[in-house]
Amino acid sequence: MHFTTTEENYIKAIYHLQQETGNVSTNELAAELNTKPASITDMLKKLTVKKLLRYERYKGVRLSNEGEKLALAIVRKHRLWEYFLVNTLSFGWDEVHEVAEELEHISSKKLVEQLDLFLGYPKFDPHGDPIPDSQGRMAVQQQINLIDLAPDIPAEVCSVGSQSTELLEILKHKQLGIGTKLEVKRKFSFDHSIEIKMKSLPAITISQQLAQSLFVKKISND
Repeated sequence: MHFTTTEENYIKAIYHLQQETGNVSTNELAAELNTKPASITDMLKKLTVKKLLRYERYKGVRLSNEGEKLALAIVRKHRLWEYFLVNTLSFGWDEVHEVAEELEHISSKKLVEQLDLFLGYPKFDPHGDPIPDSQGRMAVQQQINLIDLAPDIPAEVCSVGSQSTELLEILKHKQLGIGTKLEVKRKFSFDHSIEIKMKSLPAITISQQLAQSLFVKKISND
């Protein structure tokens, strides 16, 4: 069955929202997609008829098994294209989201499988988000929030909490990216900012907000 770009955008938005909240309300979806609630209701009816959603009165919607399969296929395409743009075409990680938003709607299964093969079956995209495989399975990363990392423990940045341009811009400015190795040196109780040290760079202090946007995995010190 073929789906329109708009239908796919709805499915993907519901998928991301239900990770956080379980059932998704019309108002949550309207805010996420910047669309009027009346239009949302019409589309939800269409998607329910296509058996992509389960609707519970007063409780909102959830993806059906079919809806979840479709959502994972779209997320897979999006994250593979992001990986391709950064690692093959040298795009910045803060430039790829919008381009991938367009490319994720290409329907050719063969293209996606060949892209995955060409890239060597990557497990994570440039922002550290897991890439679903052709069966919709995703690798799980043992990660903790940077704010929770104890001092003097070697760690590596493995994902970011959001892909907002503002966040990616400040990370670029502070030379922080996926794979950056660092240690926490001090935690300041006054404003919960932390001092971090990256190899061969002077120690820097980052805000609590920025630290909470970064996830790290512990590594052995070589």
